[in-house]
Amino acid sequence: MKLTKKIIIALLLGAITGLVLNMFAPTLFTTLDSYVFYPLGKIFTSSIQMLVVPMVLFSIILGTTGLGDPKKLGKIGLKTVAYFLITTAIAITIGMTLATIISPGTKGSFDIETATYEVTEAPAVTDTLLNIIPSNPFAALAEGNMLQIIVMAVLIGTALTALGEKTKGLVKLVEQGNDLMMYLVHLVMRLAPYGTFGLIATAVGSQGLSAMKAMSLYMIVVILALIVHGVVTYGGTIALLAKKSPIWFVKNFTPAISVAFSTSSSSATLPISMEIAQEKLGVKESVSSFVQPLGATINMDGTAIMQGGATIFIAQVYGIDLGMTEMLTVVLTAVLASIGTAGVPGVGLIMLAMVLSSVGLPVEGIGLILGIDRLTDMARTALNITGDAACALLISEQEKSQEVVVVEKDDLETAI
Repeated sequence: MKLTKKIIIALLLGAITGLVLNMFAPTLFTTLDSYVFYPLGKIFTSSIQMLVVPMVLFSIILGTTGLGDPKKLGKIGLKTVAYFLITTAIAITIGMTLATIISPGTKGSFDIETATYEVTEAPAVTDTLLNIIPSNPFAALAEGNMLQIIVMAVLIGTALTALGEKTKGLVKLVEQGNDLMMYLVHLVMRLAPYGTFGLIATAVGSQGLSAMKAMSLYMIVVILALIVHGVVTYGGTIALLAKKSPIWFVKNFTPAISVAFSTSSSSATLPISMEIAQEKLGVKESVSSFVQPLGATINMDGTAIMQGGATIFIAQVYGIDLGMTEMLTVVLTAVLASIGTAGVPGVGLIMLAMVLSSVGLPVEGIGLILGIDRLTDMARTALNITGDAACALLISEQEKSQEVVVVEKDDLETAI
């Protein structure tokens, strides 16, 4: 049986097991979660996270040396950031539109008196930008600070390219390190079905139907918006811009989507999503190794959908009307916040608090959606890594077509 089928079966079995135990044997679930489900999930996620930092470091260094020209890297970086900013704006617009049409906040009763949320202060945009340069590279690696690691790896790769023959041996060592990481990813992926089962059983079993029932319409809005964004925005990117089949893309990328869904972490899924993008989707290693780690840090499409849906939902619950000006403010704030809070832990709720404050909505309303945030976060993460891969595929195909044009031009000049 293929790994994809094993992971999907494990995902379904985990959901059913968690739900059944939560409904009929909650005490037994607590015991099994402590000794079976949680350890299975923890072993798997820890195994993946162990590989994230060295793999990102090696792959970005190799990607930078592979591109050769620093200008080309800058061009790819600008394309990547522009793509994610545009798709973030589209994502939050979809979330707000569906929430306005379905109106989940007007159907049902919600306890707004006891809803509370302690706001975490978001760092200033200048602090985020200044902190991307690591004062201590080893601390950045130890802490897993992805933005700092990316900057450090790009600088090392650029230096290796500039030094050429002098550092040939070091480049070879980095290549061997990257090969080693890829081999370890293959090994860890054998644990994926068991880890997925444990993670999903824990997530569903700890939430149960009660939390989902109370917020069912809000969940439907978020999940429907995620599907629309995935099909229309990313499907359009793959079919119209990259000139590839979206069905082919999903079929090959499903293992990474399943792992992202179960782990709820874009960074933890990086080793697997990069390997699949390079080996199954044909994305150039130099592009994948730069675009996907950057996307795991700044791509907020899934979070933007949640913010759009949650903003409208909270406004409806509190009986506050939002006009077109407020709607545009929400979109603009979310897009700017996606850059300003890049790499910040718990960024989703921090960004939502910023968005709510920008239009005068009570931040305490976040307390209403906290109960099901873990479940929606799983789906949001799956969408985010899909967007990272779609962007990498698009840029890779553009790079390939430009290379073909250059080769044809050189051949023509030679013939003349």
